[in-house]
Amino acid sequence: MMSLRSKALVLVEVLLRVPPLFVVDEFLKISLGLPVSTSEEVSLLSTVTGDHVDISDSDANYYDANFYNAFALTLLKFFVCCLGCMSALCIFVLYTKHLIIVYLYLMSIGIVFVSYWTNVSAIKQIQALTLTITSSHPSSILEDILNLNVKSLVDLEGPGILVIQNFAIQFILAVLFRNVHLGPRNATLEKLIPMSFMAPSFLAMLPVPPNLLHHSPVFSALLPLFLVKYVLWSSGYDVIQVMYGGYQHGRLFVSHNGLSALVETEWMRLNVPCVLRVFWVMRVAEQAILLLMDNYDDEAEDGLKVSTLLAVQSLASMAKSLLVTGCETITAVLGMTSVISFFCHYIGNFFQWILLTDEEEDKSIGTVSAILFYILALQTGLTSLNPEKRFIRLCRNFCLLFTALLHFLHNIVNPMLMSLSASHNPSTHRHVRALGVCAFLIIFPISLLVYLWSQHSISTWLLAVSAFSIEVIVKVIVSLMIYSLFLFDAYRSTFWEQLDDYVYYIRAFGNTIEFCFGIFLFFNGAWILLFESGGAIRAAMMCIHAYFNIWCEARAGWSVFMKRRTAVNKINSLREASADQLHRLDDVCAICYQEMHSAKITRCNHFFHGVCLRKWLYVQDRCPLCHDILYKIDNDPSKDNSEAGNEENSNNQNLLLEEEPDLLLNEGVR
Repeated sequence: MMSLRSKALVLVEVLLRVPPLFVVDEFLKISLGLPVSTSEEVSLLSTVTGDHVDISDSDANYYDANFYNAFALTLLKFFVCCLGCMSALCIFVLYTKHLIIVYLYLMSIGIVFVSYWTNVSAIKQIQALTLTITSSHPSSILEDILNLNVKSLVDLEGPGILVIQNFAIQFILAVLFRNVHLGPRNATLEKLIPMSFMAPSFLAMLPVPPNLLHHSPVFSALLPLFLVKYVLWSSGYDVIQVMYGGYQHGRLFVSHNGLSALVETEWMRLNVPCVLRVFWVMRVAEQAILLLMDNYDDEAEDGLKVSTLLAVQSLASMAKSLLVTGCETITAVLGMTSVISFFCHYIGNFFQWILLTDEEEDKSIGTVSAILFYILALQTGLTSLNPEKRFIRLCRNFCLLFTALLHFLHNIVNPMLMSLSASHNPSTHRHVRALGVCAFLIIFPISLLVYLWSQHSISTWLLAVSAFSIEVIVKVIVSLMIYSLFLFDAYRSTFWEQLDDYVYYIRAFGNTIEFCFGIFLFFNGAWILLFESGGAIRAAMMCIHAYFNIWCEARAGWSVFMKRRTAVNKINSLREASADQLHRLDDVCAICYQEMHSAKITRCNHFFHGVCLRKWLYVQDRCPLCHDILYKIDNDPSKDNSEAGNEENSNNQNLLLEEEPDLLLNEGVR
């Protein structure tokens, strides 16, 4: 467990890395300085470039000059925005000690500018009040001080109180600057810094010319600005050295451990998920405060009855606005992705707690959910939509994410069901918990489908959600049927030889349904790509789906089918043991150690269950007892049996693990 001090340090480090993300987010809000096309601009462009408009030579030159000027200005803005984003990202990846130095330098610059503008504002007000008071009461601030005229000095409408306020503000800023600036710590400079900050306030008390007083804030900022510039010039070599050292470290790390190891190491060092979550929460909190202030001003004009009636609607409207603004840029989408991953992780933890299991499937739930949501946001163009369409698309993406989450939960409960049925676990509450989760995985998708089909018309999005929901229902039913078969077999007193075939047929049915849904989703995505919303990301995802979920699954299923059929043909080529032979043998199967009521006889005259021998053939083609070849390969006596057996072994290796791991577990426990 982390101590309180360690948690506080981690929190501080996370907070230090949040401001660069806000900088990048602000640049992305303005589209990196690039112009955003609107309907007015499009109509104007069509008017200018239309064939029906005749433009004179002077007008053409005017349009050309404006075009080149606008293009140069846009290019400059884009370059500055890109440079700002790169600088912010470089600051984001710095080590903590370098990050603190950068913030101290930026704070010193900020203090100088705050001091300057405070002095400018104070001097303007003092001069204005001095002129007004002098015309009616000709006395200066210095005379009031010498005469100890406290009443005039603390007059809220007089210049004296402004001088005192500016003194206090400049003194605080001077103390802060002395502690945070990175310049040389010379004793004389340390004494001059407060005097430099408070010089305009001193001059405001003296009868100096108005021009000198007006320019005094500029002179007071020269010393701190010189220190800031000195730090920048003297640290240039160190900055370049740090950047080069980081590049060298990354290059050596990649050469020794690979790029993926470098990304993972830096991801953990920077604590990126936590930084993104804090950034998104702070961003949404800022928007919420602004909305609450606006709503408070609007509702103050209405009565209590009206405000109470509209409370729920205002909250719903505010939540909608927060969700829309929470995904308007790429950085905001990344922050929302991290928050969703956080919640999905704890959803996985909750179901792990229900199932009383300690596997780490919940970690993959959070990771895969984040990746899925971000890919959905990219391929649907979430950030480029207008607010209303963005909210609708966001809700649809959430529905797709929820259905995918149901598949992840099935991946948690399915091994649990197989383990409980195969191990003959007598713990009733564990069975009840697993079956309760299965019931939820059936009832919730059905309820979701009923609601969606009753509220929305048919669309490609609704068909995709329906396909995912029906698919998870089919997977749960298949798991429950296999669980029931294993549970029924556990209470049988004799060996159930047909269990293997029943399990194979049920799984083949479920895999076929999933394969059909995969093909359906491919055509559904193709329709969206061609007729609704295309894009390179959607096309790439369709290619990935076609390869992994259609082609690879079809090839793997056909391979399993052919290998199983080959094994069945091999078994059928062996002799069937008669009841008299089994009675004389009076032994158990050497593979599963169960009593034999039917058996196959190998060429080496050993007896095995047909099902057990078939699963043995998935691994190798030799007798489990004497290692002799189990079946005749061909009629050529010159062919080497061992080579043929090795070739078949290489073809059939790992089929047992691919097809029937639960049956192996069932018989291994027996």
